[in-house]
Amino acid sequence: MSELLVDFITSLDGCASGEGWPGFWGLESPEYLAWLGEQPEPTHLMGANTYRLMSGFAAGEVPDGQDEFRPEEEESVDGLTRAAKVVFSSSLEAPLTWANSTLVRDDAVEAVRAMKSSGTGLLSTIGSLSLCRSLLRAGLVDRFRVVMFPVITGTTGSERIYDGYPDVALDMTDHRTFEGGIQLVEYAPRVLEHPPLGGPA
Repeated sequence: MSELLVDFITSLDGCASGEGWPGFWGLESPEYLAWLGEQPEPTHLMGANTYRLMSGFAAGEVPDGQDEFRPEEEESVDGLTRAAKVVFSSSLEAPLTWANSTLVRDDAVEAVRAMKSSGTGLLSTIGSLSLCRSLLRAGLVDRFRVVMFPVITGTTGSERIYDGYPDVALDMTDHRTFEGGIQLVEYAPRVLEHPPLGGPA
């Protein structure tokens, strides 16, 4: 049976990106990049918006405000190009042009449920905030990992990750501090029917 990991990199205030900030907020450290390179290669799961963004980067489109990719960003995109990717979308057209990408038009929750029960290895989300929320609500997420970079993007932050989430209890299974103050925390999530003192009146 496959294992499903929801994997985010965020600012301390829970934003996935910020206007005027480069990838990794410009704060990736050699230690963190080395750790990334040591991780097992999953099958990446994503929605249409993430696919459009990341496949654009793979085709040479540079993020707003940058003249070119930094080497760390280019290496990250190249690694995603080589990896197996499953894209859930009713709006994209097959065949997908980004290498190693498979389009799935079926309901994402049911498709991932089937992938978990019939497959082996690791499934991991990338971006795709609404997909992650749906998979978590359905109780399909085995591991919830967040790498927090030491910035608060109160003015420029966008893609607030946890808006619209249910209440979730998190049992810590791993943690690590990388040089430069980057914090990794990993949990086994449990979606709650209501908070400990009961639901809203």
